[in-house]
Amino acid sequence: MAAALDGVRHRTVEANGVRLHVAEAGPEGGGAPTVLLLHGFPDLWYGWLHQMAALAARGYRAVAPDLRGYGDSDAPPDASAYTTFHVVGDLVALIADLGQPQVFVVGHDWGAIVAWQLCLLRPDLVRALVNLSVVYNPRRPERSPLQAIRAACGEDHYMCRFQERGVAEAEFARYDIKYIFNKTFGMRKPAALILPKDKSFFDSLDSDGTCPPWLSEEDISYYAEKFTKTGFTGGFNYYRCMDLNWELSAPWTGAPIKVPTKFIVGDLDLTYNNPGVQDYIHKGGFKASVPNLEDVVVMEGVSHFINQEKPSEVSDHICEFFSKF
Repeated sequence: MAAALDGVRHRTVEANGVRLHVAEAGPEGGGAPTVLLLHGFPDLWYGWLHQMAALAARGYRAVAPDLRGYGDSDAPPDASAYTTFHVVGDLVALIADLGQPQVFVVGHDWGAIVAWQLCLLRPDLVRALVNLSVVYNPRRPERSPLQAIRAACGEDHYMCRFQERGVAEAEFARYDIKYIFNKTFGMRKPAALILPKDKSFFDSLDSDGTCPPWLSEEDISYYAEKFTKTGFTGGFNYYRCMDLNWELSAPWTGAPIKVPTKFIVGDLDLTYNNPGVQDYIHKGGFKASVPNLEDVVVMEGVSHFINQEKPSEVSDHICEFFSKF
């Protein structure tokens, strides 16, 4: 992806009490349609380089922030500062800084969760949405997200292992940081990620720890450099706010997403293979929760980091959908 760096501009935006590092490509200023690209864990703005180049080539202004806690953006020390409400606040301020009444939004992994929340809380700011990997599940009052995960997958689900501060950090610290990214980006097992108590996170992944063919050693080095500086606590804190998000979102119980939406997922993605997800997507539940869901694309033989593994195809899907608006 390094060649695409040539057309990328970098700046810092003061947003909602934090400084966000923002990467941009395409036309400058407020005249061009703007696409906001939101990354997940363990990722950075950098994961969108292919899409930024493709969008810029089609006349869009592509804007990819490091979310709070990541990369060159601020990382508040308190875990409770990482709710989706905090992050949506960051994005509302960023959109205001961009000088446009509405933006297109693309999210992946936690970025998709934040994008759903942005569409729920401020649909007036979002012209259309493309989300990757993580479906929208409206809030249900009967049990919290972690209670639901434990009921479906048990205590050894990786999200449960991420909850206690310091535990996951210590586990990650035992490994070479380039190995961490090779191992994580290379995972392809189409199943919920369960971590037996006698195995580490990385022992439980099916990849062999070599650089995936769709990444370069230079790409891995970029991730290693940034996460060596920041550590992984910022990313873990998003998981540690899952039940707090649920508590704070009580006023939106059962609320649908009404923004025009396209959803893309790989058939090997662990999220697509969580219990009940495929039935929810394909048997009407997802459409009921997102009534303006216009298309669902399941890409064969593709795993979780879909925007990097199949960059041209994902970019074409994004541009084709947004061209309607």
